Amino acid sequence: MHVSRFWQTIETLAAWLLGILWAAPLIFAFWAAFHPPAYAVHFDLTAPLTLANFVEAWTTAPFARYFINTILYTTMTTALQFVLCTLAAYAFACYDWKGKDIVFSLILVQLMVMPDQLLVVNYQTMTTLGLVDSIPAIALPYIASAFGVFLLRQNFKQVPLALAEAARVEGAGPLKILMKVYVPLSKSVYLAYGLVSISWHWNNFLWPLVITNSVSTRPITVGLSIFGSPENGVNFAIVSAGTLMSVAPLLIAFLLFQRQFVQSFMRAGIK
Repeated sequence: MHVSRFWQTIETLAAWLLGILWAAPLIFAFWAAFHPPAYAVHFDLTAPLTLANFVEAWTTAPFARYFINTILYTTMTTALQFVLCTLAAYAFACYDWKGKDIVFSLILVQLMVMPDQLLVVNYQTMTTLGLVDSIPAIALPYIASAFGVFLLRQNFKQVPLALAEAARVEGAGPLKILMKVYVPLSKSVYLAYGLVSISWHWNNFLWPLVITNSVSTRPITVGLSIFGSPENGVNFAIVSAGTLMSVAPLLIAFLLFQRQFVQSFMRAGIK
């Protein structure tokens, strides 16, 4: 009993330690962003609060353009993923056809291929299509998601067949059954997958860095890296303010939807 309580205490302390280590950079960013540059690395409870760092960061770099580019890119990617993954998952979950298991296994192989390994091939493809330095070029390599197909397929397989049969008896076609039966019953899964997709693509850096060359197409991650580069002079307070502005939408979304996010994955039935 005492041994069990001892290890439980150790696990609790370790969890708190890991939590503090994870939050330390974010806490420092908050401190530096809301205090004058002189106090960025000097912890003083009496230090004055200020919003000047956010104003200077916003006026120094074209953050408005970066945010627009990022929103366009993430929205385009997630919307196309929803369409393609829904159709593919519907085909794998609700129809029997020759070679289905083999094709599904090949799709799952994509989970073992890191996107960074395909940078050269993707760049050559975008060059051939004439899309280099454009928003669609950032999104196109990610619109077919093996994870999305797998997640939606698992959920579609849990939908009672009686509902689909009833819709078919009423004269509904395959697409109408999909939109009226399967999609509405999978809203929680779409929410969970949408949050994961948006957060991942919002933070994506390497591919946007390679494929974009101008302010008119750079997302927030690439713009922030240029804004905080040593060549431009490092002001921790202003860089921290820019960093907080870039992650603020994700933090707000997580705080608003964290309960739905966790419940969605719990109900997704991943097996």
